[in-house]
Amino acid sequence: MDKKQHIAIFTTASLPWMTGTAVNPLFRAAYLSKDGERKVTLVIPWLSLKEQELVYPSNITFRSPSEQEKYVRQWVEERAGFASCFSIRFYPGRFSRDKGSILAVGDISEIIPDEEADIAVLEEPEHLTWFHHGKRWKVKFRLVVGIIHTNYIEYVKRETSGMQAFLLKYANSWVVNIYCHTVIRLSAATQEYPKSIICNVHGVNPKFLEIGKKKIAQQQNGKQAFTKGAYYIGKMVWSKGYKELLKLLRDHQKELAGLEVDLYGSGEDSDQVQEAAKKLELAVRVHPGRDHSDPLFHDYKVFLNPSTTDVVCTTTAEALAMGKIVVCANHPSNEFFKQFPNCWTYDSSNGFVEATRRALAEEPEQLTDAHRHELSWESATERFLKVAELDQVPTRKLSTSPSKNFMSTSFNMKRNMEDASAYMHHVISGFEASRRMFGAIPGSLQPNEEQCEELGLAVQAGKHGSRK
Repeated sequence: MDKKQHIAIFTTASLPWMTGTAVNPLFRAAYLSKDGERKVTLVIPWLSLKEQELVYPSNITFRSPSEQEKYVRQWVEERAGFASCFSIRFYPGRFSRDKGSILAVGDISEIIPDEEADIAVLEEPEHLTWFHHGKRWKVKFRLVVGIIHTNYIEYVKRETSGMQAFLLKYANSWVVNIYCHTVIRLSAATQEYPKSIICNVHGVNPKFLEIGKKKIAQQQNGKQAFTKGAYYIGKMVWSKGYKELLKLLRDHQKELAGLEVDLYGSGEDSDQVQEAAKKLELAVRVHPGRDHSDPLFHDYKVFLNPSTTDVVCTTTAEALAMGKIVVCANHPSNEFFKQFPNCWTYDSSNGFVEATRRALAEEPEQLTDAHRHELSWESATERFLKVAELDQVPTRKLSTSPSKNFMSTSFNMKRNMEDASAYMHHVISGFEASRRMFGAIPGSLQPNEEQCEELGLAVQAGKHGSRK
């Protein structure tokens, strides 16, 4: 094997879907490969044309994986400012309407040939392995690092019963323990996992830091850098902070008299949010969603974000990078941001009122070079390499067992329980009836002929598609 580390980053979404698990793993791949010291492959889902139409915005679709790869590369290169030197491969995926997410089809670990298998990074490892049936990740790869992006338990608690949240918690712990050596939680707002590490390994799109530089220059030249008041941006669903924000504004209309707030977002609750905003005495305007780097947002001074469902809120990081004051809840999801002078947290609704009024009356502090670096993807990459121990000499030996063998050939007392647990998951995930019972998409045990043809996978009856 090449002496360079080979890092394969598997994730659950891809551009043009502007979701965190599409954007952040893409930047991670770009910055990990930037210095040429390691080989990096980004592994992303490929959807059929019909499902692309359901998921991707603005009627953007692709006829082939190569067409989508070109789009993805162009997007990241325009923002990072350097040529991408990582590989992109696709795995077959299906869109689950009830979950609002993409699920893998077949054994996606096969996308990386055995001779290249070294380090796997599973972005949302629970999501990628709920229905995994195939080679055990820890056997195929020398090191498997899981990065927990999403607080699934909080979402389920809000939308369904407590029992479902309880079951999901244990299902997540089960698969993550089976398939990951190391687990990184972006913040303490995620589910707890044994021996996990809390570290924000995400950075900010460089465009936002450039906007922040221009604002600093305006401030230093004595110009008024921020001419607008308060705003919020996010997917327009109640669980993304809109419920909390509108309640705070409704309950404190007298104390916040004269406040004007602009809300930007698109989503299934847009109409309800608009109706709720109209009932307020305050001037709360609702607008369709836009890219946060749009010049429209540059002159706002205060970003209001009461959301507590995010793990690490991307828009909060972006607002800080642009030099704005952020008013947010004193919550584990915002712990990383407390180091920045323009992050103002509150513990109560009265605290929200006080922080908002003060933020509108004062000017943001200018970010130092050290603060700007801490927000950057360069710093996020340094943190990732450190906590994943990829900056050290490797100690684990790569398994030499063939891909089609599921269980490790050597059993020992320490691994008996884990091996038995992994075997149980392998058996359960191999039957269509049990897969459906636990929420898998029907017929997702292996890719269909169309997916195999589009991705160059061999169709083998009774077996998973494998690369030709």
